[in-house]
Amino acid sequence: MTPQLKHLFAFAVLSLGAPLIAQSAAWQIDPAHSTVLFTVRHLGVSNVHGSFTNIAGTVNIDDKDITKSSVEATIDTTTVNTDNPDRDKDLKSPHFFDVAKYPTATFKSKQVINSAGKLQVIGTLTLHGVSKDVTLDLEQPSKIVTAMGKQRRGFSGSTTLNRRDFGLVSGGNLPSGDAMIGDTVKVTLEVELIQ
Repeated sequence: MTPQLKHLFAFAVLSLGAPLIAQSAAWQIDPAHSTVLFTVRHLGVSNVHGSFTNIAGTVNIDDKDITKSSVEATIDTTTVNTDNPDRDKDLKSPHFFDVAKYPTATFKSKQVINSAGKLQVIGTLTLHGVSKDVTLDLEQPSKIVTAMGKQRRGFSGSTTLNRRDFGLVSGGNLPSGDAMIGDTVKVTLEVELIQ
């Protein structure tokens, strides 16, 4: 092989290999289109719904091997909203989230599991000053679209938490179970990513 052909061959290999090297892409969470929703039982008879907005963070998605993806996110706990000003004030107080002391919650992934197309992300959730490992059940990331001048994609997820695991016990004044507020909290994530 002549020197010229060797150079041409090397260039071709590098050009074809470039897309394989750049498998993982960093996406930013779009706070304007992302929400953490939660549901908890009240008096054991009805569900109360709430949300957190102003979510920030980075999601690294490896479309070649989704298990190599990762996420780090921060949730602004001061944005808690249940459409009831008195209840929201109580939730922000030291009785519950104590947002003056703990204005954010964070999540950092440890492992992504892909089993028969079903995704699970295991990571550490730090909420109310307490860190616990939780498992999120996720849908596969959506296709990529270009809109409003950016590339966008999204995903939905869910998990179930016990509020008492994170010290959310209203200063210890509330009974456990469904007597006043249920211990089990269902959490749903609706996240839009931009690049």
